[in-house]
Amino acid sequence: MKFTAFLWESIGGIYKKILEHPFIQGFTDGSLPEEAFMFYAVQDALYLRDFARGLAILGAKAPEDRWLAMFAEHARDTIQVERALHESFFKDWKLTEEEVYATPPAPNTLLYTSYLLKVAYGRPFHEGMGAFLPCYWIYGEVGKELEKRGSPKELFRRWIQTYASEEFSAIVQQVLEVMDKVALELTESEKNIVRNHFITTSKMEYLFWDMGFNQQPWPV
Repeated sequence: MKFTAFLWESIGGIYKKILEHPFIQGFTDGSLPEEAFMFYAVQDALYLRDFARGLAILGAKAPEDRWLAMFAEHARDTIQVERALHESFFKDWKLTEEEVYATPPAPNTLLYTSYLLKVAYGRPFHEGMGAFLPCYWIYGEVGKELEKRGSPKELFRRWIQTYASEEFSAIVQQVLEVMDKVALELTESEKNIVRNHFITTSKMEYLFWDMGFNQQPWPV
């Protein structure tokens, strides 16, 4: 079994709960309130800004130059390509860039980005791979699943098509191949640490959908 298959097997229950969440269900049955999607999209823009910075750090720690180049490219694309998707939504909602990036991060946004940046800065490359992989992989799988189901709303179809696309799938595959190659040199103890990061940030993926659905406020 490839190491990445072992990782995915370890989050089967988490992924099932993600697909069952009313935020995800709402994409395909049309029940997701647009204001909840807007809240999520703004928070996702804040998240991706820090995610891109984390990728740049991950690239700097990469033991192979081609992986450095890959993560540097992914960091750039996160800023350029995914931000362009968000900005198309913001234009529909008449939200300016200044308004979006002046929005305070919700608790779950701050939790997730803080964890990613902590691991990227403070831990070795293989641990960073474990922490960053769920954002790639879960979005790719969710995108493909939602594409099969379809959506009655053009707004949601635009989002789904981005993550169900062959281009995004190829990016996910690149990262999976790196993780499997890195794992060949790891001890069982190191693999378990990677797995723990992977499970933790997979849980945070669930929390991020939940944050959007509930438009999570700060309780104080």
